[in-house]
Amino acid sequence: MSVTVVATDPHPIFLLGLEQLFSTEMNMSLLAGCSTAAETLREVQRHNPDILMIDIRLPDRNGMELISELKNSSLKVKVVILAHALDEEQTIEALRLGVQGVVLKTMPKHLVVQCLHKVAAGGIWMEKESIGLAFEKMLRREAGMRRLATILTQRETEVMGQVAQGLSNRQIAEELHVTEGTIKIHVHNIYGKLGINNRVDLTLYAQKKGVA
Repeated sequence: MSVTVVATDPHPIFLLGLEQLFSTEMNMSLLAGCSTAAETLREVQRHNPDILMIDIRLPDRNGMELISELKNSSLKVKVVILAHALDEEQTIEALRLGVQGVVLKTMPKHLVVQCLHKVAAGGIWMEKESIGLAFEKMLRREAGMRRLATILTQRETEVMGQVAQGLSNRQIAEELHVTEGTIKIHVHNIYGKLGINNRVDLTLYAQKKGVA
């Protein structure tokens, strides 16, 4: 089966390596090599390839945002993320977006080829360590949310998460469209319910429960 690909990476040398790889594969065609999100969107719309291989660290836009836009479009392109490594949050986001593959840049080239053929045929190719860590975090987060639901109200849990992200009371109030005084009351109630005295300890607690 012939597989058509558009590849995106901000490093020209890596794109050159992909071009050389595809030149040796009879059943694969690299239709375009891109270095920005804007160029990627243009080339995917132009060629409608089977697969988009993309490094999510792009100079002009978050690669995950671009993937989301493509997934919500009429285009049926499958997506394989190129990465040196993915952290748990990035892996969870990739799973949420329906990404079909993750290729680590340290992989042997024959595995890259296997990945593309498998994804083109409708399969999934994921890097096991990243997926394992992501699922562990998802399970911790789910368990933490169930535990918190017995202690905090839904609004208090939401406020705690935003505190853990480093937002001030004023910023949280703007996000939730309430007064800063209301947020102060929520934070005070959270401290009392959890036996916590400051924002640092609250952040650590949220991280431990997997909800930060």
